[in-house]
Amino acid sequence: MTAFAPKTFLITGVSSGLGRAFASGALEAGHHVIGTVRREADTAAFAALAPGRAHPLVLDVTDFDAIPAVVGEAERQVGPVDVLVNNAGYGHEGVLEESSIDDLQRQFAANVFGPVAMMKAVLPGMRARRRGHIINVTSMGGFITMPGITFYCGSKFALEGISEALGKEVAGFGIRVTALAPGQFRTDWAGRSMDRTPRSIADYDAVMDPIRAARQAKSGNQPGDPAKAAQALLALVEAPHPPVRLFLGDDALGLVEQKLDGMKAEIAAWDALSRSTSFAP
Repeated sequence: MTAFAPKTFLITGVSSGLGRAFASGALEAGHHVIGTVRREADTAAFAALAPGRAHPLVLDVTDFDAIPAVVGEAERQVGPVDVLVNNAGYGHEGVLEESSIDDLQRQFAANVFGPVAMMKAVLPGMRARRRGHIINVTSMGGFITMPGITFYCGSKFALEGISEALGKEVAGFGIRVTALAPGQFRTDWAGRSMDRTPRSIADYDAVMDPIRAARQAKSGNQPGDPAKAAQALLALVEAPHPPVRLFLGDDALGLVEQKLDGMKAEIAAWDALSRSTSFAP
């Protein structure tokens, strides 16, 4: 058991990937974890991770209307949620012109609207208790962009913005909000978990074919260790002043720093035009 006070975590998407790693790490540290799964068949395996402290919850985060009652019942049975980890989501691969509006709606339903519904479910209790930590798992793709995952980047940019603004709204209530932005971790995100739009426009072959091939080849060989990501999550939860945004992985940091340098250079190059729109003094 840990020397610090055990907390109750609510982690979405604990059947596999980073969600399972986050849940396992929290359980090993002595915390209680309410973990959402989409299938009843997955409940027993999760409960067996730590009998009495691993609490499976059957919930699809895109079933927005069901979330308040399901989360409320879970809190009544297990206890108030101290830490919400919005992890559930998926990646969509496809250039914008080839992808449908339905693809976009499904991507935002899982990656943006679901997490917002979860936040709205736990915020009243956290606000009443004047404490809590919301951690939204975004992505380095919520700050940098890559061709071929346009809708995914858009959804993660949206969740980043919502996280940052929400943090300013609730800071006075003792609630902290952090966007946790991983780079490439050794999960099935780029494998069976990714939704891929079929290719249809030859003009994009030069862009998409190498990207799709490289992503599929790298699946299962990514540099990030999910178990170490879980330890980083626990350190974040125990930090007295957690950051607004935390990137995970050398790859994420390198690409973010590269983008920041480019942004600074571009802002400087266009400084005069940017400042030309004010009324004259």
